[in-house]
Amino acid sequence: MTWNIKGEMIESCSCNMLCPCWFGVKDLMVMDQGWCASAIAFRVREGFSDSVKLAGNTLVLSNDFPGPTLFDGNATARLYIDKGATADQRRELEAIFQGRKGGPMAVLATLVAKWLPTQTSKIDIQENGDDLAVTVGNFGQVKSHKLNNEAGRPMTMQSVGFAVMLQFDNEMLQLAPSTSRWSDPDMPRSFQTKSGGVGSFTWAA
Repeated sequence: MTWNIKGEMIESCSCNMLCPCWFGVKDLMVMDQGWCASAIAFRVREGFSDSVKLAGNTLVLSNDFPGPTLFDGNATARLYIDKGATADQRRELEAIFQGRKGGPMAVLATLVAKWLPTQTSKIDIQENGDDLAVTVGNFGQVKSHKLNNEAGRPMTMQSVGFAVMLQFDNEMLQLAPSTSRWSDPDMPRSFQTKSGGVGSFTWAA
């Protein structure tokens, strides 16, 4: 059951400002709409799981938390995996990102009450400087814009709770407001996003 992956996570959620869940402090994690829905893209750059090569795959995790805080759990979630992945790759990616093989996602999985069946879909990625768009078939699009300061350096937060838990490289999250749209008839609601962040991660278990 050994595995390791490196990649990039592009988070977007329905919160109007920076998602309070990043802080990892329950008293601060009140969702500003009373609920929170997210579409999170993962780009796997390197990795293996039980000898199955995982590099080059992209997937998206959609979550719907009824609130009022993340720690109240009871979420509905679904994975969307690029249809270019092989059956073995899909099996291993699903197990890792549903938390069944340990690692950071096993922590988040404790908050999920219902996993909908994984979907396979064409996933297109477009990049233009600090702008990134990940389109997942007819389900939606994760759109992110990385922020830089006046000196051209990334605007970041370091060592906040969820950046540590998600094992981001240097425990660092780059602020990246989002304009994602998501609509899956099997999920509790369709939604648009404003909050967002991007981080590189290195996971193993």
